Amino acid sequence: MKPRSSFAARFAGVSAARAASSVAALVLVTGCATGPNANPADPLEPLNRQVARFNDTVDDAVLRPVATIYQRVLPSPVRTGVNNFFGNLSDIWSFVNSALQLKLQDSAQTFARVNVNTFFGLGGLLDIATEAGLDRHSEDFGQTLGRWGVPSGPYLVLPLLGPSTLRDTAALPLDFRGDALSYVNNIPVRNSLIALRLVDLRSNLLRASQLLEDAALDRYTFTRDAFLQRRRSEVYEGNLPDEEK
Repeated sequence: MKPRSSFAARFAGVSAARAASSVAALVLVTGCATGPNANPADPLEPLNRQVARFNDTVDDAVLRPVATIYQRVLPSPVRTGVNNFFGNLSDIWSFVNSALQLKLQDSAQTFARVNVNTFFGLGGLLDIATEAGLDRHSEDFGQTLGRWGVPSGPYLVLPLLGPSTLRDTAALPLDFRGDALSYVNNIPVRNSLIALRLVDLRSNLLRASQLLEDAALDRYTFTRDAFLQRRRSEVYEGNLPDEEK
């Protein structure tokens, strides 16, 4: 394996340290953030709401405008190709986690997806695998931990990264290391790809975020409940144990 650049190594180390320190800090403030009316899944709600407001401010000022321009300027086929490319890269880490979870059929399909789309789909720009019946199985290390019985822990909102849980936050350092882009040694190229992926991801959520605002709901509560429900479904594949039900 090629040695990672000093920037990448330092980024991974800082990410792990920040994740650990964040978890410790959140545990320490749990007592002062909880209250008699606190949601059991969200004992840190006051703190989480502050972080969510910060994230919304950054999104309104930077991410949403850039994503809107991106969607308006680039033709749909180009945006689809970009999305397919990053989806193909994410399939590599999904394959590893499917294997760790002993999901043999899913890991075999994902392995086939990566090879088909890489060699016959112009490096992943074309999603030929889906058309061939090879479905995508998105997996991360947080799901792997949940698969083997690690509880999710309280709901967390991370600065810039958004909704998470204690378990998923602890899994972030390995997810960062499992990201194929972290092994691109050319720093300007790597950072440009990471920025492009972020803009592509945000552009795919423009309609959903607009519908949420139009519905005049409490965006924080809706996002939290939807996220926790989706993560439970992803970990248990819809077959929730009795205590989760």
